[in-house]
Amino acid sequence: MSDTRIETQLDALKEAVAMALDYASQLGCQAAEVAISKQQGLSVSTRLQEIETVEFNKDGALGISLYRDGCKGSSSTSDLSPQAIREAVKAADNIAKFTSADPFSGLADASLMARHFPDLDLYHPQDITPATLAEMACSAEAAAMDVDSRIKNSDGASANAHTGIKVYGNSHGFLNGYASSRYSLSCVMIGEDAQGDMQRDYDYSVSRQFNQLLDPAIVGRQAAQKTVGRLGARKIATGQLPVLLAPEIATGLMGHLIGAISGGSLYRKSSFLLDSLDTKIFPDWFSIAEEPHMLSGLASAPYDSEGVATRDRAIVQDGVLATYLLTSYSARKMGMTNTGHAGGIYNWTLTDTGHTFDELIAQMGTGLIVTEVMGQGVNMVNGDYSRGAAGFYVENGVIQYPVEEITIAGNLKDMFQDIQAISSDRDLRSSIRTGGILLGNMKIAGN
Repeated sequence: MSDTRIETQLDALKEAVAMALDYASQLGCQAAEVAISKQQGLSVSTRLQEIETVEFNKDGALGISLYRDGCKGSSSTSDLSPQAIREAVKAADNIAKFTSADPFSGLADASLMARHFPDLDLYHPQDITPATLAEMACSAEAAAMDVDSRIKNSDGASANAHTGIKVYGNSHGFLNGYASSRYSLSCVMIGEDAQGDMQRDYDYSVSRQFNQLLDPAIVGRQAAQKTVGRLGARKIATGQLPVLLAPEIATGLMGHLIGAISGGSLYRKSSFLLDSLDTKIFPDWFSIAEEPHMLSGLASAPYDSEGVATRDRAIVQDGVLATYLLTSYSARKMGMTNTGHAGGIYNWTLTDTGHTFDELIAQMGTGLIVTEVMGQGVNMVNGDYSRGAAGFYVENGVIQYPVEEITIAGNLKDMFQDIQAISSDRDLRSSIRTGGILLGNMKIAGN
C-alpha cells in the first residue's frame, strides 16, 4: 500500500473517530474514548508442497466507551457511515445509563497523554501475491524433506502477510494513529525412526519487513533438524536437576512475571508477587529493560491503548522489581501512577551473562534442557509451577539423548531467585528478548 493511500485511510479513520467523539459530547457525556482498527492480510498454508488454504481477510471495527457520572457504556460497529457511528454512540450512552458507577473508571489522566509521535519504522508494505507465499511455504517443506530420511511427513507450512492501521482518540483532545506490518513463515515436520517412534517440531520466522524473513530453506531445515533431534526420546529418573530453558521457553517463564506484576492481578490480590515492588526477586546481576520506541520492534508503540505515552523504563534493576504494569483503572484502584501498559508490554530485553547457549550446556554439567512445556499447571496466586516437559538429558556438559513425558516443578519465586545464567544468543521473535535461562535446580518427575 502506497504512502499516499495509507495517509488517506488514516485521515478517514481519524474523521470517524472525531465524529464519534463529537457526537458523544453533544449527548452530554463527561468523557469518551474511541478506538478503531482495520487489518488486511493474506495467508497461504501448504502440506507436502501442495496448497491447502489461501485466506484473505479484511476487517475492522470502531469501539466506543463513554462515561456518565462514573458509569460506563460501550458499543462497537464495523459500519463507519455517519449514521452507524451515531447509532453506536447512542447505544453506548444508553448502556451507561443502566450500569453501576465505578469511581475508578474513566479516561487516563490528561497529563499522561502522548504528545510526541516518533516514526518507529513499523510499516513496510509489500505487494505480495498468493503465489509468492505458496512458493515460500513449499520451499520450506521441500528443504525440510531433504534433511534426513527419517523425516517422513509434513504437518504443514504457512506464510503470512498482514498490515493494519490503528487510530485512537478521546475527549482530552488526543487523536492519533499509525500503520504497521507483520510477515511470518512457519514449518512443522513429522519424523519417524526405525522403531516407529514419531515426533514433530517446528521453526518459524517473523519480521516487520518482508525481506528480513529467514530464507524458507533455512526455516524448513531447522524444523527438520529439531524434529529428528527428538526421535528416540525417553523418560529420565525422578529427581532434582539443573534445568536450562531454551530461549523460546524462557520467554514463557518471563510471561508469568508479566501476569504477576500486572495491575489486574495485583488489585485482585491474586498474584504471588503482591507487595513486591522495590524488593529483590531476581539475582543481583539480573535486569529487564523495556524499550517501547525500538525501531521496527515487534512490540513497539508510541502510546498505549489509552493514549498514555510509552517510555523506556527498567522493569527489573539489579534484581529489584522496579515497577508494576498499570493501566488507568488498576493504577486508581491501587492509588498509584499509570505506567502506560494498557494493551501489554513493549520490547523487554533481559541481561545476559556473556555465555552462548552451548556454553551454558557445558556449565550445567548434568541436567536437563527443556525445549517444550505443556499444560497449564501454574498457580499465579502462590507461584507453584508444574508443567509437562520435553527436551534433552545432558551429562558432563554433553547432550546424551532426547527426553519426553516428564514433569518439571518448582515455585516461580524460587525459580526467579535461582537463575544462574542467561545466554547471549537471544531469541528476537517475540516481545520478550532473551537467551536461554539456566536454573540451578528443579524437581523432575519421570520414571
